[in-house]
Amino acid sequence: LKPDYPEAWSNKGNILYELKRYDEAIAHYDKAISLKPDYHEAWSNKGIILHELSRFEEALTHFDEALRLSPDYQDASWNKSLSLLIQGDYENGLPLYESRWNSDNVSKIIGNRLFENSPWLGKESLQGKTILLYGEQGLGDFIQFCRYVKLVAEMGAKVILEVPQSLAGLLRDLEGISQLIIKGEKIPYCDYQCPLLSLPLAFKASLKTIPSYGAYLFADSNKVKEWDLMLGAKLKPRVGLVWSGNFLHKNDHNRSLSLQKILPFLPNQFEYISLQKEFREADKLTLDSNPHILTFASNLNDFVETAALINNLDLVISVDTSVAHLSGALGKKTFVLLPHVPDWRWLLNREDSPWYPSMKLYRQKSVSDWVDVLDRVKLDLNAWQL
Repeated sequence: LKPDYPEAWSNKGNILYELKRYDEAIAHYDKAISLKPDYHEAWSNKGIILHELSRFEEALTHFDEALRLSPDYQDASWNKSLSLLIQGDYENGLPLYESRWNSDNVSKIIGNRLFENSPWLGKESLQGKTILLYGEQGLGDFIQFCRYVKLVAEMGAKVILEVPQSLAGLLRDLEGISQLIIKGEKIPYCDYQCPLLSLPLAFKASLKTIPSYGAYLFADSNKVKEWDLMLGAKLKPRVGLVWSGNFLHKNDHNRSLSLQKILPFLPNQFEYISLQKEFREADKLTLDSNPHILTFASNLNDFVETAALINNLDLVISVDTSVAHLSGALGKKTFVLLPHVPDWRWLLNREDSPWYPSMKLYRQKSVSDWVDVLDRVKLDLNAWQL
């Protein structure tokens, strides 16, 4: 009806992107841009696809063009930050990461909270001051970045940490906390506030200065004993499994697998224990026909229980979920299965993580190719000596 309608070309590009028909999506964005050269949203959206295709320099060029056309377009600043951070450019990426608060699309997801007290990003002295630290995104993010609590406390601050209920028991004894409150409770007086994911910026993080600890979270010793009794006599090395995350996560289609897909790659010289709290219908059927994979979903009421169970295992194999972060924070040997272009926290082209010394990363070599990833995991399992 209207072949020269650039918005329709761009919107169709958005749908093709969701369908992973990336080449077609790029062609539609190009058409939209040819019809409307100053179409900053189309420039940015094409940059997102280039990012997904690991064409990061091209992606950055497109985000820069979107910002040249519309300097206040915060979505482009946010997208640019992700392309910089995944490449390890924290110096330029972390300041742009703060644009999440001004991006309509992102702030709706993470929740832009209003505080009466001042934000702290590393400039003011904290000696004798009280600061509120709080989470803003997923539970895995909370687990990863709560390591900075100790550093904030060492600056002379009294740290109030606001936590979701599911993490309260696990983090109650985290080093550096002066007071722990549950999200939703009244916040005590404090001089400053800072979200956990802004602390790397406040501490001028680089790949060389990440506070990397062998373990900074610890399982409850009594719970560990309870799980030891529940698991019974140990006849084989124990391996924990997490194959899928929250299906509501916007990137779940890239990071999650089915149990059926993993099964052929699990050598039988190990005892396998599911660390999943929830199962999809197809996985329930697979579990029913594979009783050798032990499941304790009804017992995993919070992260205290999950941490204690992990403490009784020799290895955890997980896709990119909060359990992978928990296992790494506990210092447990962990294999993490990653999509071709992972979340920025996992960086690129390396098998290790500067955030978690006990991890080994297994990356897709091409989009959606889990078979090669699982082949390498199987190879390492067969070669592994306890």
